[in-house]
Amino acid sequence: MRDILLAGLFFGAVPFILMRPTLGVFMWIWVSVMNPHRLTWGFAYDFYFAQIIAIATLAGIFFSREPKRMPMTPVTVVLFLLNVWMCVTTLFALDPEHATPMWERVMKIQFMVFVSMYLLHSKRHVQTAIWVVAGSVAFFGVKGGLFTLGSGGEFRVWGPPGSFIEENNSLALATIMTIPLLYYLTQQPLKAWMRWGLFGAMLLCGLSALGSYSRGALLGISAMVAFLWSKTRMKFVTGVVLVVLVPLAIGFMPEKWEDRMRSIENYEQDDSSQGRINAWWMAFNLANDRPLVGGGFEPYNERVFALYAPTPENIHSAHSIYFQMLGEHGYVGLGLFLLLWMLVWRDATVIIRQGRSRNDLQWATDLARMIQVSIVGYAVGGAFLNLAYFDVPYYLIAALVITRLIVEKEVETTEKKEDAAAQPMGLAPGQRAVARAGFDPRMSPEKRG
Repeated sequence: MRDILLAGLFFGAVPFILMRPTLGVFMWIWVSVMNPHRLTWGFAYDFYFAQIIAIATLAGIFFSREPKRMPMTPVTVVLFLLNVWMCVTTLFALDPEHATPMWERVMKIQFMVFVSMYLLHSKRHVQTAIWVVAGSVAFFGVKGGLFTLGSGGEFRVWGPPGSFIEENNSLALATIMTIPLLYYLTQQPLKAWMRWGLFGAMLLCGLSALGSYSRGALLGISAMVAFLWSKTRMKFVTGVVLVVLVPLAIGFMPEKWEDRMRSIENYEQDDSSQGRINAWWMAFNLANDRPLVGGGFEPYNERVFALYAPTPENIHSAHSIYFQMLGEHGYVGLGLFLLLWMLVWRDATVIIRQGRSRNDLQWATDLARMIQVSIVGYAVGGAFLNLAYFDVPYYLIAALVITRLIVEKEVETTEKKEDAAAQPMGLAPGQRAVARAGFDPRMSPEKRG
C-alpha cells in the first residue's frame, strides 16, 4: 500500500513540476534527504523516483515563466571549482571501480544544488526549503527520540538504509544540525500548537542523537549548544532551559552509554578510535604522496592501506570530513572545501550585519545565525564522521546564497527610495548617506561626531 501511495504521489506531481519547477526542487530535497522510498517494502524501495523528479524539474525550466538566475558569488564559484576538481581526481582515482559510483552520486546531488540556486529566488522559496530539509531529517530524529525513550536508551538509533545517514553516527550529526533549523522555524509566525510541536521535535532530535551512542555527535552537539545559546535572542530563557534539560537527558541514558562516552578520554585503548586514527594517517600519507589529486573517491582498500597506513590490516573509511577530502582529493580539494565554508560563514555574517536593524529582514538574520549554528555542529561533529558529501549542508549553502541576494536587493531598493526622497531637498550624495545614518546632513561633522 505504501508503494502505491508513494508512486501515485510522485507521478501525480510531475505535471505540476513541469509548470512550477521549484516544486521539483523541494521534492528532490525531500527524496534525497529523507529517502521516503526506503520506508516501503515493495517495488518502490529501489524505484528511481529521484531521477523522475530531476528530469521533470529540468523539463519544467523550459516551460515555466518563473524568474531564473544563477547567482554568481564567491561561494558558488568555489563550489563549482570544488566539483570540477572532484571530477579531475576521479580521473586519477586509485580504485576506479568504487570511485565512479560515488562520483555519480555526488555529482547528482551537486547538480541539483546548483539547480536549486538557479530556480529559487524569494523568501517563501527559502523558507519552504528550510521546512523540507528540517522536516526530512526531523522525521527520523523524532522517530529515534521516541525509540530511545521507549527502550530506555538501551539500543542504538539508526537511519534509513542506503542513505548518507544510514549509520548511527551520521544520523546523529544530521539530527543535531537540524535542531537550529527547527529553532529558526519556531521564531517565524506560526500557530501555538505548531511552535510547541517544533520544540518537542527539537527535544526528541537531541535525545535521538544521544541514543545513537555517537561520541563524535556528542562533541558536535556540545559545541553547537554553546554556540546556539550565544546566537539566540532570549539568552536567559534559553540558558535556563538548557541547564535544566541537558542534565535530564544525559541522566536518562543507561550506564553503558556513559561508559562509551567516557572512552573519549582513553581513546588510545579503544579499537574504534584507533581505527579512525589509522585511517587519518593513511589519508595524510596518501595526500603527501599524491598532493594534488589524492586517491579519488573511496580509496579504502587493502592495497592502499598496505601502502599508506601505519596498521595496514586495520581498514576503515576516513571518518572525518577533513581527512576524507584530503585523502580523496588532495590538498587542493581540502583547500577548496575549507575555503568554501569560510566564504559561507562570511555570507552569513554579512546577512546578519545588513539586516540587524531592519524588522523586515529579521527572518534573514535569524536564518543566518541558525545556519551558522548548524555549521558549527557540522564542523565539529564532522571531524569524526564520513559526511563530506552529505547533501544537507549543501542545501543550507544554497539557502544562504539566495538569502544574501534577497537581503542585498532589499537594502539596495531602500537606499534608492531614500535617495529619491532626498533629491527634492537638494542633498548631495554624501549628505544622503549621512541622512541614512540618522543625522541631519546640515549638521557639522564635529557635532555629528
